[in-house]
Amino acid sequence: MEGIVFNVQKMSIHDGPGIRSTVFLKGCPLRCLWCSNPESQRMELEIASFANRCMKCGYCAEVCPKQIIEKGNTYSIVDRSRCDQCLICVKECCTNAKQLIGQSYSAEELYQEIVKDKTFYDSSGGGVTFSGGEPFMQADFLIEMLKRCKSGGIHTAIETTGMADTRKLLEALEYSDLIFFDVKHMDDREHKKLTGVSNQAILDNLAALSKRHSNIIVRIPVIPGLNDSAENIRKTADYTAELSISALELLQYHNLGESKYAQLGREYTLSEMEVPTQEHMEALAGQAADIIGDRPTQVHIMLSL
Repeated sequence: MEGIVFNVQKMSIHDGPGIRSTVFLKGCPLRCLWCSNPESQRMELEIASFANRCMKCGYCAEVCPKQIIEKGNTYSIVDRSRCDQCLICVKECCTNAKQLIGQSYSAEELYQEIVKDKTFYDSSGGGVTFSGGEPFMQADFLIEMLKRCKSGGIHTAIETTGMADTRKLLEALEYSDLIFFDVKHMDDREHKKLTGVSNQAILDNLAALSKRHSNIIVRIPVIPGLNDSAENIRKTADYTAELSISALELLQYHNLGESKYAQLGREYTLSEMEVPTQEHMEALAGQAADIIGDRPTQVHIMLSL
């Protein structure tokens, strides 16, 4: 069994307790306007062009069999629909300005990569977090990895959009210590505008998970003007508390992934978006806490780095 991974981030401290390895799997059914990992969206391998590394020698354009690399601010692939992943441009670029995004791993290969840092997991109360994209786009591979990690005594966490087959979600629960579950917007119409999909299956899946697992953290990515209204924050908080979810976490928007869009030949539409202030985040957290009241759901803020 093999999976497509675009990054194994070592020494991660923001994706669960302790020191962790965060494994980013390719593929996502959502197209969130603010996505900071656009390289995660498509299942297939992709070639990224890094303008800051390009010497503008033009050799990649010369060797491209399809002749789809042209000079602009850098030498970029101008027609990705014709790219057949021959990787000649990647292999021939002497400055690594062309790079392949994504790598195929067998379950055993990936497990061996994860277990290298088990000493750090054990000493810090850490483990491994499977993220994306949406890791359930590769559900069978994900579940196999969770099984191996649990058998190896490694704490396991999943970051999910909730847009997944309910049966696979419930199966994965058996091998998961912690679930991070994103809720982008409570209004279905707005959710479709922001992500391209309905939120109905997502909210239903959250309800199903909450009946079977006690360690779930709901996350709201706070995007100014798009989902940070008092009404949406209060509705999300109320729904979370109604399901007896352990915690609600507000994630401060950041634009750290903006440069990746140009590398992949895509446009980032929120380039003018400002990062919400700490005061605004605290006010939203206060509104969430007010609606939760004396119910046990905790409210946390994660500020961008």
